[in-house]
Order: sequence, then C-alpha cells, then structure tokens
Amino acid sequence: MQSLFEYSNQLINRVDTTFIRYLYNEINWQNRLIGIIGPRGVGKTTLVLQHIKNKLDTQKTLYVTAEDFFFAKNRLTDLADDFVKSGGQYLFIDEIHKYPDWSKALKLIYDYHQDLRIVFTGSSVLDIKKGSSDLSRRAVIYSMHGLSFREYLMLFHHIEVKPYSLEGILNHEVNISDLPHPLPLFKDYLKRGYYPFAKENDFDIKLKQVISQTLETDILTYAEMNVATGRKLKQLLAVVAKSVPFKPNMSKIAELLKISRNNIADYLLYMEEAGMIAQLRSPTQGVRILGKVNKIYLDNTNLIYALGEDQHNKGNIRETFFLNQLKMSHQMTSSKTADFKTDDIDFEVGGKGKTSKQIQNSKKGFLVKDDIETGFLNNIPLWHFGLMY
Repeated sequence: MQSLFEYSNQLINRVDTTFIRYLYNEINWQNRLIGIIGPRGVGKTTLVLQHIKNKLDTQKTLYVTAEDFFFAKNRLTDLADDFVKSGGQYLFIDEIHKYPDWSKALKLIYDYHQDLRIVFTGSSVLDIKKGSSDLSRRAVIYSMHGLSFREYLMLFHHIEVKPYSLEGILNHEVNISDLPHPLPLFKDYLKRGYYPFAKENDFDIKLKQVISQTLETDILTYAEMNVATGRKLKQLLAVVAKSVPFKPNMSKIAELLKISRNNIADYLLYMEEAGMIAQLRSPTQGVRILGKVNKIYLDNTNLIYALGEDQHNKGNIRETFFLNQLKMSHQMTSSKTADFKTDDIDFEVGGKGKTSKQIQNSKKGFLVKDDIETGFLNNIPLWHFGLMY
C-alpha cells in the first residue's frame, strides 16, 4: 500500500486548483458513495484530485486507479480493509469500470465499512450504467460534461463570466461588457474548446485517440462485440460526421456498412451513451417512451473538426453546439416548425441573416443567430447559450 500512497500524493500535489469545473459545487461530497461518470477526456480525474487537495487530509485519503498493476494480484476489497484498519477515511477509485465485477466490490466495501467515504469515476458511461443496478440504493451518480463556452473562457483566457439560466438568456440578461469581442473566441471554442486537454500539445492526436478508445474498447467491452464490429462503429461515426446533420435511414446504412439493419439502432445508442453522438428524437406523450430519432449529430463541435476532413458545414456546427449545451439541463426534442423544441419553446438556429419564417406560427419561438454579439426581440446570439454552466 505504501507505493499506492506515494503515487496518490504525487498526483494530489501536482494538480492545479486555479480552475474548477462546474460540477464541483453541485456534488454533495458528504455522501458515502459518489460516482462521477462521463465521456473520456472531460476532466473527472482532475476534479477528484482537486477536491482532495482543497478539502481533505491527505494522510487519511487514498487515490487509486483501477488500471494500476497493483490490482493484478490484489483485490479492491482487501485494499479497502487494509486502508480502513490503517485509519483511512476517504477512498477515491478512478477508472472503476476497468476492475472486474467492480459494482459488486463497491457494494461490499460500502456495506462493510460504514465510516468510509468512497468516490469513484468511470470514463465509460456504458459500463457504469451496466453495473449501477447493484448500487442503485447506495450510490449518488453525477454526470460530467465537457467545457461550456463560459468555462472555456475562464480556463483558456482567464475571462470570468457568470452563468445564466435559459430564461435569463431569452430575456437578454447577458452582459456583453463582461466579454468584449466574443465571436473570435467562440469560433476557437467550437474547434478546440470542449475538452480541457486542448491546453496540452497535440490536441488533435489525443482527441482521435479518445474517439478510438471509446469505439474500440469501451463500447466493445460493454456490448461484448468483436474487433470487426469496432471498425463498423468507426465507419458509422464517419457517416454521421460528414452529414449536415444526419437523418437516419436504417436500410441505407445497413447496405452501406454491410451490417444487419436490426443492429444499427443499438450501435447508435451505444455511441450516444458513450458521448460520441447525440440523437434528436420526436416529442412523445409518455415519459418512458423514446420518440423516433429524427436527426443524429456528433456530440460536440470539436468532434466535427476532428472527423469532418475539412467538410465543415456551418449549419451543422451551429445546431450541434446548440443541442450540446442545452441537452445537459433541458429535454431537447425535434420541433414541427423549427429545429429544436424544449419547455414548449421552438428554436430556429441559423446565421445572422436568418428570418423568422419557420417560427411565425409558433406560440413561443426564438431565432438563434450566429455571428451577432447582442440580441434583440426574439433574436438571441448563438454564443449566449454557451454561458449556461
């Protein structure tokens, strides 16, 4: 255990605490079992290390990663036993889905050590959801998303802007004096601002590695697929990436990729859960019923630039950003009259010359316009929706 403590303290001492993600203050750190899940690369490890450094006694805290060679010969439950006997109080386990039967191990640790507080993270949303049934009455699960435009401004340019609610944005409460000349910064965010590791060198290479690991490791492990299916997933993602946006025709996709039509919906759902795509569904009356998928987008605009091979349709980029930022806190569906609908509000997304033709019969409709700094009447700047968290 000594080597684990040494590695843990090295990481804690090294982590930068000058910028804290939005989720930090939303977590009730007093819960006995906390799970932080989300796509690869959004900053979950950094978040837990920051909490340890800011709030906890490192002599009573241990951070481990389930990928550590230590667990090739040692069980997680035994480590927890030894840790508690040595006076440990806070156990943080990163990449928990890499540990075999992880949910059963966490359940045992939780039940046997009632004074121990446990925080675990998982890069694969799929595996966490697969195992969380054992933990449903025990764990409090938080989902973490990539950087908003507001967070990007703070992390990359040290510009502090307060968050705004959707209602505040629609009421033109955004103070432009907080952010002079936002449009050039917004364009950069669309290309490389969603993932915190964009501050590091070789961002493009690392992002493609994230994509490959998600498709070829996370999804394949979860769905028990073979390597050949992983290649089909990459081909399917490429089809979505080149679309403007993608309107699914299952028969044509099956013919193009030479796969069964019956498998495509499952593949798309796996990719959505893993943070690679977003599926826009039609509104339904029943809460438990999934509406028909009308359009498929890449999850965020950084993925468009990474996968689009210089074929970057502006309309696709605008809609992808809008959906990505709002779906975190609002249920987004397709609209009969516009591009999107949420809370009985219709949104039509376009450039600064976009007219209100599509929403003229809407009870409550707004034009979301790119390339404008300030809004007026029912015209709202696109970049304003990046200030919601």
